[in-house]
Amino acid sequence: MAIPCVKTIREMRSSISAARREGRSVGLVPTMGALHEGHLSLIRRARSENGLVVVSVFVNPTQFDDRRDLDAYPRDLATDSRLAAEAGADLLFSPEVTEMYPPGFSTWVEVTGLTERLCGASRPGHFRGVCTVVAKLLTICAPDRAYFGEKDFQQLAVISRMVRDLNLPVDIVACPTVREPDGLALSSRNARLTEAERAQAPVLFRALSAARQAVEEGERDPVALAQLVVGLIREAPLADIDYVEVVDAVRLEPLERLEGRCLIAVAVRFGGTRLIDNVVVDVPGGERA
Repeated sequence: MAIPCVKTIREMRSSISAARREGRSVGLVPTMGALHEGHLSLIRRARSENGLVVVSVFVNPTQFDDRRDLDAYPRDLATDSRLAAEAGADLLFSPEVTEMYPPGFSTWVEVTGLTERLCGASRPGHFRGVCTVVAKLLTICAPDRAYFGEKDFQQLAVISRMVRDLNLPVDIVACPTVREPDGLALSSRNARLTEAERAQAPVLFRALSAARQAVEEGERDPVALAQLVVGLIREAPLADIDYVEVVDAVRLEPLERLEGRCLIAVAVRFGGTRLIDNVVVDVPGGERA
């Protein structure tokens, strides 16, 4: 089973207009394809809340800082279409790069502050590419709701801020991280892990879970928590740590002491594959605004 695949902005807008005339609400699930259960959970959530569900499949070149990573990104539109249909999607939007970035393209969307730490520190320009393509998708598809996973917590925070600051008429819906039975967060990049790397990759969630347990037992020192996570991840010989950060979950800024909603986030490379993961902990003392 497959669903219609729309390739042009004109056709996408026509499909959205037809749905609006029928009184249907629109849900958008933006993806770069290589769909897995994490994506499918977003599609099922969108199906339960909207009359028309659009899944975009676009490997966005402007958010890659390494051309080799872009070239290696998995692409299988036929499988994506089948999986999206089975999860309840109505339309696939899969434009060519030239459709989204025509010759002479020179306009960019950038959120400052939230993008300067965590993944933004080691991937310059990444979030400018993310914000630009998401802003374009939101204006093209004009959804009532757009769905994003909490695994990419910083991306979710950045997009939510962009939508708020630009007064875009869409609700950003955050959906829980989906994991393998051994705790590894689902990601399209997991398929690139070797057998040995895959065996060691669950150390990320084990380390984050240990940090969460330490908080539950009373630890409030972010430095001590970060050291705990680093020490546990280093027990995996193939793990190369990019960052381990304990920050305010609203502003993504460093903390002197845990209070309110806090984010413990990691980025780790296994060979040529960079994985990210996080846990959010709520610490008594009131949410930081």
